[in-house]
Amino acid sequence: MKIICFIVCFVGFFSAHAQLNGVIYGSNKKSKEPIYGAKIRLASSGKGAITDEEGKFELILPKDLPDTLIFSARGYYNDTIVVSKSDRFISLEVILYSDQLLPEVVISHKRSNHSISRLKTLLVEELNSGELRKAACCNLSESFETNASVDVNITDAVSGAKKIQMMGLDGVYTQIQMENTPYLRGLETSFGLNSIPGTWIESIQITKGSGNVVNGFESMAGLINLQLKSPESSEALFVNGYVNAMVRSELNVNTGFHLNDKWSSAWMVHGAIHPVEMDYNNDGFRDMPNGSIVAVVNRYQFEGEKMEAQFGFNAYLDQKEGGQLSRTYGNDPFRYLMNMDSKHLDVFAKTGFFLPKPMQSIGLVYNLKYQELDALYGLREFRGRERRGYLNAIYDGYFGNTMHKFKSGLSFVYSDLEQQMDTLNDDRLEYIPGIFAEYTYTGARLNVVAGIRADHHNLFGEQFVPRLHTKYALNEWLDLRLTGGKGWRVPNYMIDNISLLANSRVWVAPQEVLPEISWNFGGSLAQRFKAFGREGSLTVDYYHTMFERQLIVDRDVDLTQIRFMNLEGKSFSNSFQAELAFSPAKGLDFRFAYKYLDVRAEFASELQQRVMVPKHRGFANIAYVSRNKRWEYDLTCSIFGSARLPVVILPDGSLTSKNKSEFFPLLNAQIIHNFKKFEVYLGGENILHYRQNNPIIDAQSPFSDTFNATRVWGPVFGANVYAGFRFSIEQKEKL
Repeated sequence: MKIICFIVCFVGFFSAHAQLNGVIYGSNKKSKEPIYGAKIRLASSGKGAITDEEGKFELILPKDLPDTLIFSARGYYNDTIVVSKSDRFISLEVILYSDQLLPEVVISHKRSNHSISRLKTLLVEELNSGELRKAACCNLSESFETNASVDVNITDAVSGAKKIQMMGLDGVYTQIQMENTPYLRGLETSFGLNSIPGTWIESIQITKGSGNVVNGFESMAGLINLQLKSPESSEALFVNGYVNAMVRSELNVNTGFHLNDKWSSAWMVHGAIHPVEMDYNNDGFRDMPNGSIVAVVNRYQFEGEKMEAQFGFNAYLDQKEGGQLSRTYGNDPFRYLMNMDSKHLDVFAKTGFFLPKPMQSIGLVYNLKYQELDALYGLREFRGRERRGYLNAIYDGYFGNTMHKFKSGLSFVYSDLEQQMDTLNDDRLEYIPGIFAEYTYTGARLNVVAGIRADHHNLFGEQFVPRLHTKYALNEWLDLRLTGGKGWRVPNYMIDNISLLANSRVWVAPQEVLPEISWNFGGSLAQRFKAFGREGSLTVDYYHTMFERQLIVDRDVDLTQIRFMNLEGKSFSNSFQAELAFSPAKGLDFRFAYKYLDVRAEFASELQQRVMVPKHRGFANIAYVSRNKRWEYDLTCSIFGSARLPVVILPDGSLTSKNKSEFFPLLNAQIIHNFKKFEVYLGGENILHYRQNNPIIDAQSPFSDTFNATRVWGPVFGANVYAGFRFSIEQKEKL
């Protein structure tokens, strides 16, 4: 229980510099001592202060009151008090109690594992670690199984690689960040989702549409930010073990610890192996590639009075082998193989400096990355090397009062990318300096974020990115958001489409690579409500993405070729989604969603639906936690409508007549039993055992002109059962 004691005394004199002052003590019921470094913060305005050696603080109250004053100190329970205009020029004595004490009264509030932030101007959907526990272990691609906004699809039937989609657009148009640092860019786009296990992640924030200019220029369909477990929030020891019916086995170990009163550190290690060949559809090809991955993150965190810092490294080795079965074809030199070897190392750092004036700071974000990727699809070989550097410097301040905040800064991106595929080459050296500014107005009902940035690309010149986001509280329960802005990126036609090597078609390179440019406009209504004494929410959003310039992948004009060409005509995406969340009883949560996607582009002067994008999708998630919290049950059902499929040539020389995918459901379920520090889980994926028939065309002749493993629209393998355990020891708070 968070306990606080206030002794409020009116003083006989008014300080010219502080309208509110006081002293904070810490108590363990035997004695009380002033707390040095305790934090005092106003929830709405963000103004704050820190206590001195004697536990004293001074704070100027803003004009907009009432506001909630939050007191926090490491090793003590946080607490709050509401201050109003009548509380100006008073002195407080605050007593915080040690978090090692058994509380006398417990007031609990269940935080939703899935929520829409009411405070943020943009529509931000947050998945916390509780939501991630619902999905089968263990990597990022599987962390979105209980989410309706992000779709994850298998790209081809030999590599097993997965890519995300947002608003019906390929994942390359969604900016993915790790703690606001660019991630899964360049050579990582096709296979990188496997490198981040869900057990490393504390939360995921999903933003639809163009994001803030502070985060860069690439957010065209949305932004996904991954928040890893920090040294402060990580368990002292966490172990997760997993195995499924296909003998895929994984082990994750996390540990966080304090080095001293200012420094802390964390290690996170992930290992996975899939040693057994599986071929349930008897086509001679492995349903999933075999292989292994080892990944590790080590990070450090420093908290001082005038600055904070984080730094660390992330490295992984990922190897896969797919294709025809070795037990059937042995060492046959004409056996079709898929090999992938990926090596990654990046170092990252963040430093923040608190300026003497309240609510002003300078932040620096640094990142250096090296990536190698070698891949073989039959006789077709890809080789890639990437060296990347990133710097973002941000100044935070405000005009007049904290209702008017701003951010401004400089960024720099360096990319040395080498790509070779067969006889094609796409080497490129890029450096992109940028400047940006963003203004935020926070009113009682209206919030506005307006930003602009300018970037200079050494090959393509200047690009200007304006963005505007607004939120208006129509009433206490209903929020309206509107957003619009521009985004751009330089396409990498080879690595972005590497899965298309899993067929016999000849690649025709674009005559000229140009930056892709899009405009995104949209809005949402988020309604909270109460029914039968229980809370719920209904969120409806619509977004339109229009491409001014785009690299088109044409698989229709010539069925013996894959042509990459710049857009000549229209290309757009319309995305509508409605989601209902309701808790009809304690421990029971329902979520239902429907999504409609209209994604079209002009191919050969004809406006056509994009391939592999279902127009309709339904989603339902039911979760229940028993009263004693020992048992957790989770059931997720996704229903996918039909999608346009590319026309391909069959072995007899005819063309496919069925060029739309089937309507199909996916049903996943999981049960968790909790002990004190230990839990076990049992689950099933694709319980209805739905499989796409013959995902590989002409599988018996993989080197023929009609071989094609890229026409994948549904599950390649059927039902899968998995089991695992989690063991954790919580980290003790630093006193």
